Amino acid sequence: MDILGWILVIALFAVGMAGAIFPILPGVLAVYGAFFVYGLFFGFGEFGFWFWLLQTSVVAAILVADYIVNAWGVKKFGGSRASVVGSTIGLLAGPFVIPGVGLLVGPFLGAWIGELIAGADMRQATRAGIGALVGFLSSTFVKLVLQTIMIVLFFVWISAN
Repeated sequence: MDILGWILVIALFAVGMAGAIFPILPGVLAVYGAFFVYGLFFGFGEFGFWFWLLQTSVVAAILVADYIVNAWGVKKFGGSRASVVGSTIGLLAGPFVIPGVGLLVGPFLGAWIGELIAGADMRQATRAGIGALVGFLSSTFVKLVLQTIMIVLFFVWISAN
């Protein structure tokens, strides 16, 4: 049973890290879920109040920052609410509509189309699209770093106890 427990924990970590890049996957929630799977297989005794407080705080920070950083990228480049909504739609739909490059093209096109629908000119729409791409890449980097910290903290915590 120990091997099955570790396989599930590692699989959830892998899904979580992939989810930092591909928004259709659960991301940070998979990493967080791995802690519960570990607890179910090996016991929760190694985790204490501080472990859960730290990990839950990081999860909350990632969930909030994910939207804020994306919106910041669009707003920083002069985009409107329409481009923020468009970039979110593009981020979710892009990989399905344009396999391979849709993950990068989707947020750009979504913001670009959103700005055009809102009445912006082509130059402003392009700036908003670039902002959406910058926001997406920044958000992805932040998620990868914070989720790596969560996983490292998990291994440090269980090895210390």
